[in-house]
Amino acid sequence: MHEKAERIKRMKLPGEVSKPGFEHRLPPGQVWTDRFPILHEGAVPAYDLATWSLRMFGELKEEKTLTHRDLMALPQTRITCDIHCVTRWSKADTVWEGVLVRDVLGLLDVNPEAGYVMVHADHDYETNVPLKDLLGDQAMLAHSYDGKPLTPKHGWPFRLLVPHLYFWKSAKWVRGFEFMKEDRTGFWENNGFHNEADPFKEERFSGEPLPLPEDEWVHKDFD
Repeated sequence: MHEKAERIKRMKLPGEVSKPGFEHRLPPGQVWTDRFPILHEGAVPAYDLATWSLRMFGELKEEKTLTHRDLMALPQTRITCDIHCVTRWSKADTVWEGVLVRDVLGLLDVNPEAGYVMVHADHDYETNVPLKDLLGDQAMLAHSYDGKPLTPKHGWPFRLLVPHLYFWKSAKWVRGFEFMKEDRTGFWENNGFHNEADPFKEERFSGEPLPLPEDEWVHKDFD
């Protein structure tokens, strides 16, 4: 596996870019790209912001439903970060704006036993994240990318952003946070992807590597 990772790092693929001096920021098995590939399951949903909502439930003293206006009334944060997709592309210095998850949690009374969050998104997508991973300076509900509102294909009106994990944890079209005492695996985690998803540990798969083409992302639509 180590030899394979080393070989992939030396690959030249369409869309790959050279970034001298950025080597320490590139996880094993990844390549830099200036593209923003578009990967998701199912059709792109359409929303009316007047009726869009985000449900907060589970291990809370009181369940809450937040509107688009509720979230936009919270402090707005702008961050710059690298992002890493399990399909082997990485994109450096991406710029996002949104609401830090920890600021959203300020509206809630979370039970102290809650250690995990199941992120629910359209269409019936789930991904699990430890609560501690959502409390840092970069975990956010993002509504803008590169100074512009997110496009529907990239998750408008809000997507989760957890940039220190592989990007499947950064669910598009977020509709709910379920706070849990015990961990529970989500969609991709139930289909062979690693539960923790740390790019620098190359935590891609839960068992034997899946038949994931090394250049699959190159053939996807992109911005």
